[in-house]
Amino acid sequence: MDLTLLVDNNTFIDRYLTAEPGLSILIEDEDVTVLFDLGYSNLFLKNAEKLGKDLSCLDFLVLSHSHLDHTWGLGPFIRYLTERTIEGLDVKHPKLVAHPEVFSSVRVDGLSEIGCLVTKEKAGRHMELALTKTPVNLSPRLVFLGEIPRENTFEGQTPIGIKQTPDGPVPDLILDDSVLAYKSDQGLVIITGCSHAGICNIVSHAQQVCGEERIVDIIGGFHLLNPPASQMAGTLDYFKQITPLALHACHCTDLNSKVALAGVAPLKDAGVGLSLHFDPMP
Repeated sequence: MDLTLLVDNNTFIDRYLTAEPGLSILIEDEDVTVLFDLGYSNLFLKNAEKLGKDLSCLDFLVLSHSHLDHTWGLGPFIRYLTERTIEGLDVKHPKLVAHPEVFSSVRVDGLSEIGCLVTKEKAGRHMELALTKTPVNLSPRLVFLGEIPRENTFEGQTPIGIKQTPDGPVPDLILDDSVLAYKSDQGLVIITGCSHAGICNIVSHAQQVCGEERIVDIIGGFHLLNPPASQMAGTLDYFKQITPLALHACHCTDLNSKVALAGVAPLKDAGVGLSLHFDPMP
């Protein structure tokens, strides 16, 4: 599997790409090509073009959750598909995989919308929708983990904003938060969006679903932004136990949290243009 970071809050030195507060990751495996999240704008398209990555032949588009810094690129992506069709260029409409609540409206702190701007109905005109709370195999090695159980006591319990549901508005615990897990020859590679469910809850669920304890790498947002001391302590204790071979914490992971993580696991630099390769399981 080859993984390329198309959008992140940061870029690498001497890589003339562009960053924004958001996340988008391209995953190219032997069997499938997957785009995980779309960032905030059309930046993922611009960076992909600079990096020579073709987004016209995706098998799957996976949305980690509804928030604007992960889904507001959906409009530009639909325009991209539409314009290629108009020009008679080769284009494949990917299957969109996400939690069923990913299209729910969310508001917070006077902002009328921080959820996805494209409705479920409009998205369904351009792509087949596979909305599920349960794990789905995208390939023999790549799994969408569905809704993440929140089993520990120190993370995943803080709502952000108000979500509109069929039963009315409710505090949003971001139950739509999900991730991908890849089965490599050395163990699991876990690809996260924001980890609102809790990075430790996520890893535990990935291990259970995939039947694999070894963690090769965790790439993406850890949602450690000035976290409570109890959450940080619990997270550090957990990582000491699971001994990952590497961490590429980015996006919604602040500097102090990265420094703390580096004390318990091999923390690696991450930014737009990051390219990683993992061999598949035998």
